[in-house]
Amino acid sequence: RLLGFAPSVRNHIFLYIKVFACPLSRLLLAVMLSSIRDAPFHVLCRNNFGSLRPGGPFRCMAAAASKYRPAYTYQQPSNRSVGIVGMPNVGKSTLFNALTRTQLAQAANYPFCTIEPNVARVAIPDPRLDMLAQLCSSAKTSRAQIEFVDIAGLIRGASEGRGLGNKFLENIRQVSVLIHLIRCFDDPHVAHVENSVDPVRDMDIIELELMLSDMELLDRMRNRKDKKAVALGSQLTADVLNRTFKALDSGQPARLVELTEQEWDIFKTLRLITAKPFMYLCNVSESEIDGNMHTKAVSTKAASQKAPVLTVSARIEEEITTFEGGDMTEAQLLELGGLKESSLQQVIRESSKLLGLHSFYTAGPTESKVWAIPHGCNAREASGTIHSDFAKGFIKAEVISFDDYAKCGGEQQAKAQGKLRFEGPSYVVQDGDVMHFRFN
Repeated sequence: RLLGFAPSVRNHIFLYIKVFACPLSRLLLAVMLSSIRDAPFHVLCRNNFGSLRPGGPFRCMAAAASKYRPAYTYQQPSNRSVGIVGMPNVGKSTLFNALTRTQLAQAANYPFCTIEPNVARVAIPDPRLDMLAQLCSSAKTSRAQIEFVDIAGLIRGASEGRGLGNKFLENIRQVSVLIHLIRCFDDPHVAHVENSVDPVRDMDIIELELMLSDMELLDRMRNRKDKKAVALGSQLTADVLNRTFKALDSGQPARLVELTEQEWDIFKTLRLITAKPFMYLCNVSESEIDGNMHTKAVSTKAASQKAPVLTVSARIEEEITTFEGGDMTEAQLLELGGLKESSLQQVIRESSKLLGLHSFYTAGPTESKVWAIPHGCNAREASGTIHSDFAKGFIKAEVISFDDYAKCGGEQQAKAQGKLRFEGPSYVVQDGDVMHFRFN
C-alpha cells in the first residue's frame, strides 16, 4: 500500500515507523521491504532507516540501489537496421548508395529529394570467414548482413511537423541504430538549409528535435499512466517516465539516463529515439579525408556524448564503388584516393558493434557461414538461429575457438590436439566460436 502513496506521504509514514516502532517491528519491516524489487523505493528505505547492521536485511537494498547504470550499457537492439539521419544536403543518399553499391537513393542539390526511406542490405566484412572457407575448401560462403535505411533530412522544427518532420521521425523510431551524418565540407555549390556550414550547430539542432519528439511521446504516456499508477508495476513505470522526461527536459539524451535492470525492462518498451545507440559520421571533401577543423569540433562534442566518431568522404566512396572500366582494382583506386582501407568498411564494422552483434561459424566443404547473434546468447539459442528444430532437440555443441581452428589448420587437426570441447545448452557462445550442433 505504501507504493500507492505520494512520496511526501511515504516519507511521513517512514518517519513515524522510524521514531515509534519497536526494534523488532522495524526489523520485520526491513525484511519485507527487501523483497520488493524497486530500487528507488530501496533508496528511500535506506535514507530513512540506514543499514541495520553489516550484511543485514538492507544489504540487498543497497545492492539494488548501486546497480544503476546508463541506458546505453543495456542496449540490445531488436533488429539489424541502421538509419542514416542528418540535415538535408549533408550526403546521406550519396553515403547510402556507396554503402549498398547501388543507385537506389536519389542524390540532388535541394532539400527533401528523399521522401520515402530507401532500404538495402549490406554484407558485414569478415576476414575470419574468408580464412575458414579457405581452410575447408568451401564451395560457398555466406555472410551476415545489416540493413541500412536512408531517412530524409530533418530541419529545425521537425518535432512540430516542419518539413514532413513527423513522418521522418517515425521512420527513425523504427530502426535500431543511428548514424548521424554531419556535413564537414565547404562547397558553395551545395546548398545548406541554415545557409552556413557549422557542424556543432547542426548536431545541436538534430539532437534537440529528437529530444523534443521523445518528450512529446513521454508526456502523452505520463498523462495516461499516472491515472493508473497504483500497483507496483505501474508505479515503477510512472517513476521511469518522470525521471526520463526530466532528463530530456534538462538537455540530457535518454541514452544517458541511469536505470536498474528492472527499470530497463520498462524503459526499452518506450521506443525513444535518443535512447538508440548511435555514432557520428563526418562527411568531408575529397581533399580533407584526414580531417579538418570541422571534424575536430565534432570529435570534441561527441566525447561528451560518449559516441564514436568516424570520417568519410562519401563522394570518393561512391565514385570507387560505381567505377566501371579499366583494369584497376578497388584497392588501387583507394590508394589513388589516399586511403588504406575503405571508410565504408569501418562504418559497417562500427554499425555491427553498435547493434550488439557477435559471430559464430559453421564450416565445411559445402559451405562456410557466419551467424550473427546478440551478446550473451547461449548455445541452445544460437542453434535456433540455424533452425528451430536444433533448439528444440538440442543435445550438445562441439566447439572450437576460431584462434585454435586457424592455428591448428582445420577441424581434424584441432581435434587431434585436443582443442575441441563439448558444451551444454547454457554455454554462452563466444565471438569466433566454430560450432557443430548435435540434436535429437
